[in-house]
Amino acid sequence: MQIIIIFVLLISIYKGEIIMSVIGIDLGGTKISGAVFDNEGNCLHQIAYLLEGRKGAEVGQLVIQTINELQQTTDASTIEAIGICVPGISDTKTGRVWAPNIPGWESYPLQKEVGIHCMCPVLIAGDRSCYILGETWKGAAQGAQDAVFIAVGTGIGMGILANGRILDGHAGISGAAGWLALDTKFEPDYVSYGCFESNASGNGIARCAQRLLKEGALDSMLRTYPVESITAHEVFAAWAENDPLAVQVIDRAVQLWGMAAANVVSLFNPEIIVWGGGVFGPAVQLLDRIYKEACRWAQPIAIRQVRFEASQLGGDAGLYGAGKLALNSLLDL
Repeated sequence: MQIIIIFVLLISIYKGEIIMSVIGIDLGGTKISGAVFDNEGNCLHQIAYLLEGRKGAEVGQLVIQTINELQQTTDASTIEAIGICVPGISDTKTGRVWAPNIPGWESYPLQKEVGIHCMCPVLIAGDRSCYILGETWKGAAQGAQDAVFIAVGTGIGMGILANGRILDGHAGISGAAGWLALDTKFEPDYVSYGCFESNASGNGIARCAQRLLKEGALDSMLRTYPVESITAHEVFAAWAENDPLAVQVIDRAVQLWGMAAANVVSLFNPEIIVWGGGVFGPAVQLLDRIYKEACRWAQPIAIRQVRFEASQLGGDAGLYGAGKLALNSLLDL
């Protein structure tokens, strides 16, 4: 297969251009989207489906179904690689995927299953890696070789690009930023969520507000809601009204976002940090404050070299990243 692909590329180069088509698949906890891209990053066709309670092999079959439908929108023989973004960890050594939001995907053999049905290379990566690939291809970090995507949503993860290469780690677990240790006092929640995530993710912000409400130390407009139903959305709305409890929660999140970014800057010296996920969102207006906080903690030369930007691709970052993952596999031949 590689010999055929190289032959096609050589013909294209001889003609003065390289024209390739790839498929990108973005699998989330509740939906799947897929697209056909050309090598310039143009989306030629896009489809999406809800998972609707599917689990285990049913989700695997939906991935294959989505690929098949995309192949039918064009000449299937022109699809030269497939990239798949998964909501968890992809072990490149085994081809197995751990996706905690998909029942039955504790160690799912996605590489083997999709590979049987496809006659081209299939690449799989975790969502945080695909986010930074997408943003450096068609988003806020275009052209960057050293970049980090900090995804703050239900949890927190980081996609790390160093010298143009994704850092996967020994078993594809690098970037599990929710477990960054940013406090000397260990709390029981840190076992399940990690220190950073417990205080500064979407769910973490909600839990912090709920805890303060139960303690009753601060007056708050959030008391008009059932405590257990409060989400980060309500906390940000209250923060916009200068609610003292919400201000305390968001101030703490800003501090931790800044400290985490400072650690990233000091370790990796990126040229850009892209902030995305559902919380950024409303937290985009806090980027200047987060940068100022990061300046207190980071290596002083490196922090002056980096810029903080909001994601430009939003919910499509993983989809574009999956397409770029596939394209990179061809360019690396």
